[in-house]
Amino acid sequence: MTSDHKRVLFVCIGNACRSQMAEAFARHHGSDVLIAASAGLAPAAFVMPDTIRAMREKNLDLRDHFPKSLGYLNRAQFDLVVNMSGHDLPEDLTVPVVEWDVMDPVALAYSEHCEVRDAIERMVLKLIEDTRDERRKPHFRGQGSGQIPL
Repeated sequence: MTSDHKRVLFVCIGNACRSQMAEAFARHHGSDVLIAASAGLAPAAFVMPDTIRAMREKNLDLRDHFPKSLGYLNRAQFDLVVNMSGHDLPEDLTVPVVEWDVMDPVALAYSEHCEVRDAIERMVLKLIEDTRDERRKPHFRGQGSGQIPL
């Protein structure tokens, strides 16, 4: 992967549902422009079985994933943090943070869990599309006097 990939950290409360789904979708759909990771403010003991099941329906295998804390990733550097926790993140973050309002599916019925999954996929696809558009924009380098020689 090259340095022009945007490094994105997806954060939720337990890193057991939402952020795991977002990370998987970002890796699957956007590996050409994103390097994705996920973490939780208070990591759970395991990724929720309904999350694993729901993602399997999208042909994404989360069986080897595990919840991580922000501290677990403290040496990694990110260009963007996507906060889905509904809570404030630590103030020492020095990168842009975007807030996504995504319902926590941890205690929802399976069908609602899948609705949350699909909403996250749409949001991740939009992030990927925006990132690809940013890469396509011409970048003015500002060199020279600005005069056109005759």
